[in-house]
Parts: sequence; structure tokens; C-alpha cells
Amino acid sequence: MTDKVTHAQAVMPSLPHAQSLGMIVDQMSAGSAAITMPYDPRLIGDPATGVLHGGAISALMDTASGAAVMCHPSAPAATATLDLRIDYMRPATPGQAITARAVCHHVTRTVAFVRVTATDADESRPVAMGTGTFTLERPSA
Repeated sequence: MTDKVTHAQAVMPSLPHAQSLGMIVDQMSAGSAAITMPYDPRLIGDPATGVLHGGAISALMDTASGAAVMCHPSAPAATATLDLRIDYMRPATPGQAITARAVCHHVTRTVAFVRVTATDADESRPVAMGTGTFTLERPSA
């Protein structure tokens, strides 16, 4: 495992929002990450249906995307979200965990590009899909 992946694995669980949302790092490798958020009634967006709030899902997708950037072989010293576009395909199934899988597919000198998908137990039908751009803060020379 590379030092960048090891660093990202150490950082992700320490993020306050990741702790509050119960995020669990499933997998990290060069340029990719999978993070799961267990179902939690505190995160319900529609009490009538029990469907999780889209904001919690977007936070999961953003976190997985940032982790994928941090794990990329050209990883920066730090990163931040510039833009994250999410298309919600269907409501998440109440009672099921959501997993976001992100891949950092292209890196320039200053920007990283990511694709991310969120699924519940039915991985053949995404809950949401997204694309994002992230800043790259290079280490000081």
C-alpha cells in the first residue's frame, strides 16, 4: 500500500462529518475509494417514506471523491471540492446502507477530476451518480 493511500485511510475516519454520519472506509487504492454510510433514522429526509436525505448522500459522495483524489498517485498535499454535480436517479431504499464508489480518472497540475456512484443493496440501479473537480495543493518545494 502506498503512503498516499495509508495517509488517506488515516485522515478519512478522523473527519468530524464522517464520524457524525457514521461513514466507514471500505476500500482505498491508487485513485479510488469506496465509503459506506449505514442507514440512520437521524438522516431521514422524508419521514413518510423513511428515505435518507439527499444532503447526507451528497456528503458521502463528496467524501469518497476527496478520498479518491488523496489516493491518486499524483496526490496533492491537500484537496478541496471545487465543483460536485450529482444526479439523483432514485430514492435510496429505506433501511439500507449507501456506498459511494469514486474514481479519480484525470489529474492536471491544479485540478483533479472524479466520477462517483452511490448505491444501496441494489448495485445495478444507482441511487445517484456524480462528477466532480477538486483543487490540488502541492507540497512546498
